[in-house]
Amino acid sequence: MYFCKEKLEVARIMEIKSFYFNELRECCYVVWDDSLDCVIIDPGASSEGEFARLCGFISDSGLHPVKILLTHGHFDHVMGLEDAAVKWSVPVYMNSGDLVQLEAAPEYCRMLGLKSVPFSGKTTDINDGDIIEFGNSSFEVIATPGHTQGGVCYYGKESSVLISGDTLFAGSIGRTDHIGGDYEQLMKSITAKLLPLDSDVKVLPGHGYPTTIGYERATNPFLETL
Repeated sequence: MYFCKEKLEVARIMEIKSFYFNELRECCYVVWDDSLDCVIIDPGASSEGEFARLCGFISDSGLHPVKILLTHGHFDHVMGLEDAAVKWSVPVYMNSGDLVQLEAAPEYCRMLGLKSVPFSGKTTDINDGDIIEFGNSSFEVIATPGHTQGGVCYYGKESSVLISGDTLFAGSIGRTDHIGGDYEQLMKSITAKLLPLDSDVKVLPGHGYPTTIGYERATNPFLETL
């Protein structure tokens, strides 16, 4: 099993670098291929130092950010969104069902005493089945509402990788005990959309460690009765 802090090479097609950011240890991912175009997924950097780590890696690797992708709009996944969108002047993709979460993020940060810079731009709406292209690669958008109403996963079929956000974790599932959460809806999303994927699909979640679809299908206690 890979550790979230390492650079991940997936099926020799996409390369992925992951970062732990902010007090909630959110996983941000930079994904690229031999074109050196890259996407940044869930930029949760909450300090100048964290954002400098992200910028330094991208610069040192000679990468060219072309898009920012959000799995959902919760505050811990977007704390560095404004800085990233301004620095690289790239479009931000998110399902419109999470606009309310994105707008509420600064208030959640304020209540928790965390740094927050409101996102001043607009997002490009994405929906189930959409294809997000970058360089010579692409992600399919898989809508997985339940943790939030606009939650999505990004599936790289050729590379056999799934960026699952807060939908599916190693040994767990996303929380549903907050505004917009729905346990039954989340379970339906996981069972209907994620578990049918190939067992060897690598799952890179929004917190914690990577896993695989097969391992979660066999061992995840939240899924054992399915």
